[in-house]
Amino acid sequence: MLQCIFILSDSGEVMLEKQLIGHRVDRSICDWFWDQVSSQGDSSKIPPVIASPTHYIFHILRDGIIFLACAQVEMPPLMAIEFLCRAADVLSDYLGGLNEDIIKDNFVIVYELLDEMIDNGFPLTTEPNILREMIAPPNIISKVLSVVTGNSSNVSSTLPGATASCVPWRTTELKHSSNEVYVDLVEELDAIINRDGALVKCEVYGEVQVTCHLSGVPELTLSFANPSILNDVRFHPCVRFRPWESQQILSFVPPDGQFKLMSYRVKKLKSTPIYVKPQFTSDSGSCRVSVMVGLRHDPGKTIDSITVQFQLPSCVVSSDLIANHGTVDILANKVCSWSIGGIPKDKAPSLTGTLKLEAGFEKLHVFPTFEAGFRIMGVALSGLKIDKLEVKNVTNRAYKGFRALTRAGEYQVRS
Repeated sequence: MLQCIFILSDSGEVMLEKQLIGHRVDRSICDWFWDQVSSQGDSSKIPPVIASPTHYIFHILRDGIIFLACAQVEMPPLMAIEFLCRAADVLSDYLGGLNEDIIKDNFVIVYELLDEMIDNGFPLTTEPNILREMIAPPNIISKVLSVVTGNSSNVSSTLPGATASCVPWRTTELKHSSNEVYVDLVEELDAIINRDGALVKCEVYGEVQVTCHLSGVPELTLSFANPSILNDVRFHPCVRFRPWESQQILSFVPPDGQFKLMSYRVKKLKSTPIYVKPQFTSDSGSCRVSVMVGLRHDPGKTIDSITVQFQLPSCVVSSDLIANHGTVDILANKVCSWSIGGIPKDKAPSLTGTLKLEAGFEKLHVFPTFEAGFRIMGVALSGLKIDKLEVKNVTNRAYKGFRALTRAGEYQVRS
């Protein structure tokens, strides 16, 4: 079981401390952890589970905020990491984002949420829709009332309806004017392409997100046309595991509102939807740059919001980069950002120009890595397709909607 949870800023400051059992964990454990971060230069380079001289430490990094938990006895590490991820998701949903100022401004709500989400070191209530019945999200009215009345607590005086329900993630006697359920396939493509244009890595991380507004206690069954391509699946607690194990069908009683039904990974994709071809010619204290972007194959839908970024080498003192389509900006940290938008049909977008080097540098010896971003509406690049969605135990007919979205994750092109 977990003994304590700390929330740290990106500078190592302890913004919140939540002791979970009688034996108190000293804050010096955070100093020890931050020493490890300082030695590595980045918390993302430290394994999520490490052993200190006195405790096992579990941690995640979310939007510059470190969630850190401690335990003195061995426990399932996935449970601890999953809880920290869940806590970060709930706080981000409640507060509209995560950063140091938001955590400090809503300290009471953060503490109340952690108090309800974990009991005596074990996860308890982690469903956002149930937590909203117990703890009201922050708003202007609640802040004004807390100042006037002096009562800063947002905890409800009554138990949520789910305490009397057969499923702990759904309240009893839900009623909606219209029955609706929407299923979204949201995927991120991670790819690494070497300087020869060969794929070093190409895989998709995806989520099945559901927005449910159904009355009563409905039974849903979701099936895919090609479930065999899925790897590393992870389910919401509402999913019954046996139907998936035997028939690869998702059978579940959904929470009310929006939730993540499952996540998955599809490995070893053979191609990417776009290509980025950089070329550098360097001599006589300058470097000629030419970058071309285009469609590798037609995904069936329009690719929009294409951006290409790369870090200018430190030896570059000035640049003259021009694009025949889109806009080019040099940011304060010497990052060149090329916003292309959509790819026109009559010409291939290209970026050309010259980089002037510092005195003493005849040519570039290290070339930058390009990072590309894009978005495709209506297509799941993994090829995953929803076969059908059945809704039972609902009096009126339910409206069902399906959407797909693919965006770039870590899409790197080495030059």
